[in-house]
Amino acid sequence: MDPIIEEGYARLLETLEELQAKKEESASELRGSMGALLARMAADTAPVVKRIGLEMLRRAKREASGDLYDQEFYEKKMIVLGKGDPLPYRPDDPTKPVDAQICVLDEDGAFHELMYTNTDIRTDSYLAPLAPEEAFEIYGYELVFMLYRALYEYAEKDEELTAALARTLEYLGS
Repeated sequence: MDPIIEEGYARLLETLEELQAKKEESASELRGSMGALLARMAADTAPVVKRIGLEMLRRAKREASGDLYDQEFYEKKMIVLGKGDPLPYRPDDPTKPVDAQICVLDEDGAFHELMYTNTDIRTDSYLAPLAPEEAFEIYGYELVFMLYRALYEYAEKDEELTAALARTLEYLGS
């Protein structure tokens, strides 16, 4: 093989190794600051959660048909950011299994882990606060993606509504 091609190829391999090392270093640094990033995103998203958030079920009784009644909801609205593998039991009561475990962000910008227990006669929940670092350890990069996605979809719908209102006003004016 031509020496110039060999040198160029060797240099290309060296460049790839250097880039891989820089990428790993940057990824490591990013993982170390994910808690700070999530905390900042949560604080910035909090005012929007009041408008786009859901009232999450706290507890309810269950009819024989499975329908819920006497429902109680948490006071603050929340957005769902991720679903995790359920723990075998709830931290507040080891006799209660966890049927669903999700990460939520409330309207104050605080992360929580919400655990639901379903029985034949009742559905109830346990809400535990999570530090941003803990939330990232449990739910990973999905939280960043879901926070971004929630705001993106909200902005998209807001643009559609604004355009529809403008068309309506235009129609009324003509």
